[in-house]
Amino acid sequence: MSHREFIEVSTNEREIQFDPNELQLDEDFIDHVDGEDNPEKFLSPFLLVYNIKPFKECNRQVFMRGVPVIAYIEGIERHLRGFKVRPSTLYMVRIVHGDFTWTVKKKFKHFEELHRELLKHKLKLQVIQPLTRLKSIHGRGHASGARQEPRAASVPALPRQPQWTSMRSASSKQMAFLDVSELSFVQDLGPKGLEGMIVKRSGGHRIPGLNCCGRHRVCYRWSKRWMVIKDSFLLYMRPSNGIISFVLLFDKGFNVQVGSKDTGAKYGVMIENLSRTLIIKCSSYRQACWWKQEITNLAERHGQDFLTEHRFDSFVPARHNILARWFVNGSSYFSAVADALEQAKAEIFIADWWLSPEIYLKRPAKDDYWQLDNVLKRKAEQGVKIFVLLYKEVELALGINSDYSKRTLTSLHSNITVMRHPDHVSSTVLLWAHHEKLVVIDQSVAFLGGIDLAYGRFDDHEYRLTDLENPDQVDHKSELILDHNNADHSERHQESEDFSNEKPKEHLLIPDQTNQKFWLGKDYCNFILKDWVQLDKPFEDFIDRCTTPRMPWRDIGVVVHGGAARDVARHFIQRWNFTKIVKAKYKAPLFPYLLPRSHDTADKLPFVIPDCVTSNVQVLRSVECWSAGSCESSIYNAYLQVIRDSEHFIYIENQFFISCADERNVYNRIGDVIVDRILKAHNAGKTYRVYILVPLLPGFQGDITTGGGNSIQTILHFTFRTMCRGEHSIIERLKLDMGDDWVKYISFAGLRTNAELDNKLVTELIYVHSKMLIADDRQVIIGSANINDRSMLGKRDSEMAVLVEDTEMVTSIMDGEEYQAGKFALRLRLQCFKVQLGILDEHTPDIQDPVSDRFFQEIWNATATTNAAIYDQVFGCLPSNSVRSLSMLRDFVSTPVLAAEDPEQAREKLKSIRGFLVQYPLFFLCEEYLLPPLNSKEGMIPTEVWT
Repeated sequence: MSHREFIEVSTNEREIQFDPNELQLDEDFIDHVDGEDNPEKFLSPFLLVYNIKPFKECNRQVFMRGVPVIAYIEGIERHLRGFKVRPSTLYMVRIVHGDFTWTVKKKFKHFEELHRELLKHKLKLQVIQPLTRLKSIHGRGHASGARQEPRAASVPALPRQPQWTSMRSASSKQMAFLDVSELSFVQDLGPKGLEGMIVKRSGGHRIPGLNCCGRHRVCYRWSKRWMVIKDSFLLYMRPSNGIISFVLLFDKGFNVQVGSKDTGAKYGVMIENLSRTLIIKCSSYRQACWWKQEITNLAERHGQDFLTEHRFDSFVPARHNILARWFVNGSSYFSAVADALEQAKAEIFIADWWLSPEIYLKRPAKDDYWQLDNVLKRKAEQGVKIFVLLYKEVELALGINSDYSKRTLTSLHSNITVMRHPDHVSSTVLLWAHHEKLVVIDQSVAFLGGIDLAYGRFDDHEYRLTDLENPDQVDHKSELILDHNNADHSERHQESEDFSNEKPKEHLLIPDQTNQKFWLGKDYCNFILKDWVQLDKPFEDFIDRCTTPRMPWRDIGVVVHGGAARDVARHFIQRWNFTKIVKAKYKAPLFPYLLPRSHDTADKLPFVIPDCVTSNVQVLRSVECWSAGSCESSIYNAYLQVIRDSEHFIYIENQFFISCADERNVYNRIGDVIVDRILKAHNAGKTYRVYILVPLLPGFQGDITTGGGNSIQTILHFTFRTMCRGEHSIIERLKLDMGDDWVKYISFAGLRTNAELDNKLVTELIYVHSKMLIADDRQVIIGSANINDRSMLGKRDSEMAVLVEDTEMVTSIMDGEEYQAGKFALRLRLQCFKVQLGILDEHTPDIQDPVSDRFFQEIWNATATTNAAIYDQVFGCLPSNSVRSLSMLRDFVSTPVLAAEDPEQAREKLKSIRGFLVQYPLFFLCEEYLLPPLNSKEGMIPTEVWT
């Protein structure tokens, strides 16, 4: 049967509108939708998506309260071949319910079936129920032993919603006739699309690794499901229990086809995206075409953003007029996350490489109110659904103990659900990690960047090395800590009656009003000196804070609102749903499928983080089939394009700097593009600056006084290979064209600070963990992606970032001339420069122009060189340009330092330190081969792990 075999008639000529007020019905005949589960019981109406009832239950919350359902007869479709008019005629009915409009096509027999069910309903209301009532009243009268005269006033009112099985069946048939379900009129899910009962085929998932052996192509089964089409996704549910069984997100691979050739089934419809090919079967070719038409039309009208190619090959376009705010360091970031979590009404999404449940979000902590696990527990008890995605590490290689984090969170409340991924054997993913750091509130406000909700990340612009403001509390705390950590973990979450004679031990850990410490227990760390151990004992110190300085942590975060937050949430949802599919243990209803909210309501913000700037924001990713079911490297593409298009300068802060492709060990070309851009400026005789800020040492445990160990040396090898050593390095390639003039264009630096601990001078590097690029004070990339192949190529670690492009301009200076700089980018760059140069409380115009010779040479480079020289004189710091071989290293560490020989003179010299900026030691161990021996543990690891 083809489209030409039926015709349209009577369209819009007869509109029949039914008003319930015109019907002559007794109040008791009207079926109400009051139900036990109504939106008022939830913090947010969106929570109804997690409370879908079995289809045969009578208390399903489907329609909006007090809003009429109006039907219009639009026309009919009549089959030309048939001799029987009624069975082959389709009636088109347009239905309006509030702001929702949809069309259903029904045969005459469907009207007859509905009519019969309604007659049964009316019969029960008029005959059966009154008899049952009278019998019940008569029985109660005999039971009380008293004789009562029957009076009309004594007969109680009939219930508004009868509780008979047949009534449930009638209600279910009414819903099926109108093609509606609990998801039809949820405002945040967008317009109502086609719904109905279909038969779907199992399988079709594109799953890498050992999870899929192709069996579903041969062995499959057909199942009856209720399908719902929305503006950017479709789903189907089990009618028996109302559980959502699958969600298919529309993406660039979205396609709908009809016919046995594409589907392998008569009257089949194929719906596919990048991760699955779904086959459904309809009762006729006409119905199959109807499904295809409705799915395609809704997707193209409302979901076009997800179907087309976008700049940088991102899965989403740039969103306009987005409120965004940057955060320098974890202190302000954690505080804003805490305030946002308190505002959550429906959902909280958290994705982390590492999560420590016991960290404090606001410090110094005076009680346990802002302890992360308590914040999440408090919101879960209020009804908020909390979903957490954690990276499942290879335990032999990494000691972040994600299993402990999962057990701790899930034991708090049933509304907290945690998944870990990947399973390394079944997925064959042994080398790569989920590296995103996301917190999303109600799919409307999203935090991301480089900051995990984990130990060691909290810091501010002071970068303290010590935390002994209240030493008396250390001894007192240690006794309480011992009690806590010896207690069984499960005892922490028993009901209060289990502790009738004593206070729960967890309450002994609450910091009191005298606490002045910022880093409690495992939070006080120096991970190059000693990596974390015994994470299941969170309040127990693992290094001696009385003798060992902590390692400060520098990081950058960002918060975005509205449409950009929706895009971040969509990425989380894609990963969550993909993990649910690939891991058999997560297929249980305890781990529900998540649904993306519509961009139609993205501008209706429930709250706003203060001090935001309006800008254009595009969400970027690195994902691969193993991590999210699709492939993308838009972060890498954005880095390349932003650097190429920059006119005046770029400023980079990153945990790693491994680039300059050789097509053997390193493949990303970020370093190559930096070289090309500098050469372009040099050849044109124009001023151009590149600022690179990286940690002075990689973040691996090792004793740098003996060379640091194989892990530290391997990362140093690839870092120096990018910067200055070998034919592919940036400096060597620049020297070929300009000799020593390369110093006019690019600067490499790190951060260091000093303090006194136990009356001794101490110093430590500041660990730069940021992943940020600022270009021309107008564009900023902030995310979780390092500058290396792991983060950039997309095929390895999964990452997330945003490109923020300013739309609000302010007057500034660039290369000595007036310049319109972006408000977001300029403020961020100035904040970074002020902190690093030690002028946080001073107002100086010198840092306004980042490309002037005065700033670049006399302030930035001069400060870095002077500070580095002072630290070498006072402490003999490592790494150092004075140490070019291991033999020189041995002599260097054996030489007495000024801080020990003459502390007073050392203190005088340290007064000349300005800020934290130090020159990066480009000649450190330059005479040594830093790659690990092949017979070592590190040498056996594939090169891709390091790069």
